[in-house]
Amino acid sequence: QLQASGGGLVQSGGSLRLSCAASGRTFSRYAVGWFRQAPGKEREFVAAVEWGGGDGYYSDSVKGRFTLSGDGAKKNVYLQMNSLKPEDTAVYYCASRRGPKTVLITHYDYWGQGTQVTVSS
Repeated sequence: QLQASGGGLVQSGGSLRLSCAASGRTFSRYAVGWFRQAPGKEREFVAAVEWGGGDGYYSDSVKGRFTLSGDGAKKNVYLQMNSLKPEDTAVYYCASRRGPKTVLITHYDYWGQGTQVTVSS
């Protein structure tokens, strides 16, 4: 079970840090992805990382502004969002899967409930 949190209302140019917490297990051997869905739009890939090592992978729209990190206990993954823009407004979801990171939504098995991010201009 995953729990996403940290969303809120922020002005353009501001920052937020989202958290994805694993309940009852760790993220060891899992990939964790972040996705977002704006009103009237399809859910889209934002970023993903593997606990086995390697760098995070980011969509072009957030590259250079968003950064993934995790805690040593492998129970939380964070998405640091800087230089936020109004077009970043969406519900953000974290998801996990056994295996390598991927941008494909259908390849993730476990999903959190989503957290709202609103960026005002």
